[in-house]
Amino acid sequence: MNEERSVVVDSLVKRFGGFTAVDGISFAVRRGEIFGLLGPNGAGKSTTIRMLCGLLQPTAGRALVAGHDVRREPESVRQSIGYMSQKFSLYNDLRVIENLRFFAALYQVPRRVLAERLAWAVEMAGLAGRESALVGTLPSGWKQRLALACAVLHRPPVLFLDEPTSGVDPLSRRGFWDLIHQMAEEGVTVLVTTHYMDEAEYCNRMVLIDRGRIVAAGTPAELKRAALDGELLLVEAEPLGPALDLLGGAPGVLDAAVFGNAIHLRVAHAADAAPSLRSWLAERGIQVGRIEPIRPSLEDVFVAATAGRAESRPEVRP
Repeated sequence: MNEERSVVVDSLVKRFGGFTAVDGISFAVRRGEIFGLLGPNGAGKSTTIRMLCGLLQPTAGRALVAGHDVRREPESVRQSIGYMSQKFSLYNDLRVIENLRFFAALYQVPRRVLAERLAWAVEMAGLAGRESALVGTLPSGWKQRLALACAVLHRPPVLFLDEPTSGVDPLSRRGFWDLIHQMAEEGVTVLVTTHYMDEAEYCNRMVLIDRGRIVAAGTPAELKRAALDGELLLVEAEPLGPALDLLGGAPGVLDAAVFGNAIHLRVAHAADAAPSLRSWLAERGIQVGRIEPIRPSLEDVFVAATAGRAESRPEVRP
């Protein structure tokens, strides 16, 4: 991978009155890299993206995008990027080709290459034969691909995707990520925000953001290796709530959290702890189904990285 840095963020801060939405974050993104900003809603991901797109002025710190300073050269930044939001930014009462022509004009695509770019966009979006369809009639997965095509008509070196798969079915999400990887292979730098922990596995590197601060950074594999102290057990138990309360104070349990219909426990040695915890729960009237060692997910990493921070920091505003 080319080591040229397409995005540099240094101690970036954004305050709204007395509320700090982004709190001194720093990272760098290489050319052709897919870089994720991962965290729950309200963590500061979208605010960060809007500053990097030149849409919001930072309160403090510095950021360069494609060599342009976001504070001093916001217009140059906007001309060097593609931006796709979770709302898709499409005009539902216009036809597919009309949306594409509108964004081509907005991004000042040269007339000499317009026909080639439009044909490429229609093919990429999988909308050949539907150029005259009203966008409002398209399924969400097709709208998503069309929005991506509109965002990259001008062939920008940097692409920002803000929660791009929100509300899209899993099959369409996978197809969308295939397109993103294809663009990265062609040298486009991609920054994507998401609260879908499983999607972050598609990123080359990422930062985990909680309440405006970076709490962990690295590749998915690095985060899983480094962020967890101990091993994980999956426990299926009934009733779930009382089981969680009990396990929070069980001997040898470092942490306990609900994941779907099960509980993930962080312990020193999962294989050794499983039999004793099964007996310990049964003695307290808890029915235990499966209890087995599992590999950590990025959601486990995030829970471990943010443990104890909720009590020490103010509540995030919407």
